Amino acid sequence: MTKVTLKGNPVQLEGKIPSPGDKAPDFKAIKQDLSEFSLKDYAGKVKILVAVPSLDTSVCALETKAFNEKAAGISGVTTLVISGDLPFAMGRFCSTEGINSPNLVTGSQYRDFSFSKAYGTHIADGPLKGLSARAVFVLDKSDTVRYVEIVPEITTEPNYTAAIAAANAATLKKPIFLVCFTYRSSQE
Repeated sequence: MTKVTLKGNPVQLEGKIPSPGDKAPDFKAIKQDLSEFSLKDYAGKVKILVAVPSLDTSVCALETKAFNEKAAGISGVTTLVISGDLPFAMGRFCSTEGINSPNLVTGSQYRDFSFSKAYGTHIADGPLKGLSARAVFVLDKSDTVRYVEIVPEITTEPNYTAAIAAANAATLKKPIFLVCFTYRSSQE
């Protein structure tokens, strides 16, 4: 099991984290209008998959707004923000924050958590048990994983520069693979 921390306290994640070069697993999530979508619905597009615990937290809100702004200018890229929030809460958040880009879709996994289980971000213990850890995956047009970042401390933001670079690279005819590792000293 992979471990991350929440305010310095270790939490375990369930599931296998896909590696760069792997075929991305399919999943289902619920849009704000309660319709269901899956990865297959975005076939042929580069995708940034953003896993967050809840849009009702300050870091998740900042992250969603940042990806809305940073990915908006990349042609052919769709950002899918997946959280444990109810679709109504996601709708309220997007309305309040002015997030209405057709290239950013919020998806709730409240029904079956197939995303966090398939992508190895499902929190197995601790106060956020059952939600997703913070992570970013970039998939190319054929749904091959090109970039993976599991954020080691849930309360911190991901590496936006690396994720956006990976999305840009995935739009190329011969995309490159990027992996983001964060080193953590065992003395921390």
